Amino acid sequence: MTTHDLSRWIGRSETSHDRITHNLVKRLAATLSEPAPSAGEPLPLLWHWAFFQDPVEATGLGADGHPARGGFLPPADNRNRMWAGSRLTFISPLQVEAQVARHSTILNVEEKHGRTGSLLFVTVRHVYVQDGHEALIEEQDIVYREPTPPKLGGTEPAPAGAWQETVTPDATLLFRYSAVTFNGHRIHYDWPYVTDTEGYPGLVVHGPLIATLNLRAFARANPAAQIRRFSFRGLRPLISPTTFEVGGRLLERGKAQLWATAEAGMAQTAEVEFSLEASQ
Repeated sequence: MTTHDLSRWIGRSETSHDRITHNLVKRLAATLSEPAPSAGEPLPLLWHWAFFQDPVEATGLGADGHPARGGFLPPADNRNRMWAGSRLTFISPLQVEAQVARHSTILNVEEKHGRTGSLLFVTVRHVYVQDGHEALIEEQDIVYREPTPPKLGGTEPAPAGAWQETVTPDATLLFRYSAVTFNGHRIHYDWPYVTDTEGYPGLVVHGPLIATLNLRAFARANPAAQIRRFSFRGLRPLISPTTFEVGGRLLERGKAQLWATAEAGMAQTAEVEFSLEASQ
């Protein structure tokens, strides 16, 4: 358990800048088997996660491959880090080749105790500004857990869906997504580490990759929908190369429930708010 005064990190902020380069967009498009938008065209939703990844030298990484904590994010006493979920509001599309600023603030740091031990939750708010205007707002939940056996099952089965796509997350997809997002977390590409040190049966599929494929499946099934808000929450890991499904169903007007599921039950749940208005 951490002995630091975690409240000192609440309110910390930093600003980073990046250009939505066409070259990196092409690499992400190839990774996801999608056509690449050209300069000046909208960046597909959730592709912004490939940007604003400040490079850290190898000496500045922790044992898990993440940057060592204690700078912008609070120290976590060598716990395992996971991306638990996010809530996003889409105001206007980010444009390929645009210069964008990201203003980040730590909203909350909280210690909780669950069945798997002590958990440290950190909530970070990112505001993306393009041409002097807010284009995207995201609240990201990061959880640090004590080294314990991962929870691989025990979630509810998915309900009947109105659409569904099957994904086979092979090692090449995971490696390329790690590379294009500059994600050094070793659970996604380092077999000896993920099996021997963290106790998973294989490589772990990235939570944001699952969310990206989930939202893409919704957009394909509902091409007239203008997506306004999206949120997702991880329930359990998905392991490569076991296939999984992303799908969902419409709820009341302007809302949809999404999920990612495999044989052991749901692994990620999500919600979408949308309109059927013409793009502004």
